[in-house]
Amino acid sequence: MALDTEYVRAQFPAFRRPGLQGLANFENAGGSYACGFVIDRLTRFYTERKIQPYGPATPSRLGGEEMDEARRRMAALLGVATDELSFGPSTTQNTYVLAQAFRQWLQPGEAIVVTNQDHEANSGPWRRLQAEGIEIREWKMDPDTGHLDPETLEPLLDDSVRLVCFPHCSNVVGEINPVTEITAMAHAAGAFACVDGVSYAPHGFPDVGNLGPDIYLFSAYKTYGPHQGLMVIRRELGKLLPNQAHYFNAEPLYKRFTPAGPDHAQIAACAGMADYVDALADHHGGPKEGAAARGAFVHDLMRTREEELLQPLLDAVKSRNTLRLLGPSVAKGRAPTVALDLGRDPEPVVEALAQRGIMAGGGDFYACRALEAMGVPAGQGVLRVSFTHYTSAEEVEKLIDAFDDLL
Repeated sequence: MALDTEYVRAQFPAFRRPGLQGLANFENAGGSYACGFVIDRLTRFYTERKIQPYGPATPSRLGGEEMDEARRRMAALLGVATDELSFGPSTTQNTYVLAQAFRQWLQPGEAIVVTNQDHEANSGPWRRLQAEGIEIREWKMDPDTGHLDPETLEPLLDDSVRLVCFPHCSNVVGEINPVTEITAMAHAAGAFACVDGVSYAPHGFPDVGNLGPDIYLFSAYKTYGPHQGLMVIRRELGKLLPNQAHYFNAEPLYKRFTPAGPDHAQIAACAGMADYVDALADHHGGPKEGAAARGAFVHDLMRTREEELLQPLLDAVKSRNTLRLLGPSVAKGRAPTVALDLGRDPEPVVEALAQRGIMAGGGDFYACRALEAMGVPAGQGVLRVSFTHYTSAEEVEKLIDAFDDLL
């Protein structure tokens, strides 16, 4: 069954706001619209539950129950145990806390593998551990294509490697990396695998349990939710790493790596993301049972729709001699995040698109290492357009028409 775009857009209040009418949002990689389910839950919490949760009074009890519901349902959607999912203020902050735990656990001379394809959030915190005597090995992508080849990872792996960090897909290259294959390589070498899923999760929640990594991170504000970072840490690894929370919070796995006080309302609102997946599954005749199975059904609906919209856009830009398309020119196997090297400052084009009612982005998007590795001069940046399953065919056509005039 094809994705019902009209039904999908009806679940997002932004598409009904007068001030957003006629505005095509191609900045989704920087943050998606919030779905109505999330907004309703957030509003309810702030108006009816905004007191300390988990107390005996009804508003307090209900607030705690809603926070627990969010963890339980999102963990089930991701195919992991409830206590293996933690909420934190952002993915960047969650990664930094994890790096501190590894800093305490690793021994000098042991190694971590990072890539130059990553957003800095899944690279910088690990690289800083070099100052603590931890060896940092860089898995380099192909400078022409941006491809991260598993064959070039193999020589970096030996019995001193403890962690392999890589993105599910890059926020400028867009190619979807084979998480299960790379994770299996890491495990075979006796290492754990840490996956940055921030640029992938907006295009369908992954079944982390089946994919197999030990750590999986993404940001709810890019998956139609509030500004929270979601972090899966599988139990085997979570119990090995030193506690980063208050000493009395060391036992619950979901508290061990969230030292800051939780944002009660935003955690509770994250259950709205599960509501949205359930609504799509029901509307499109998906499985009736099993959160992960329903999530996989919706994931495939989203990806099929995105690939249909993405290929015409890639075809429109891939052969232009005034720009360079970063990453694959085929929609299958890549996210609808399209970075274009114009050979110049992209900001004037971003401004011109805005005047035509099209939101796009210009800059390095915290992927400085990736852009420099692909020959984009430091400080120049790229033009990036990004969309998700709620984008319409008419909006993509509007963008292509604008490119015809502006590029």
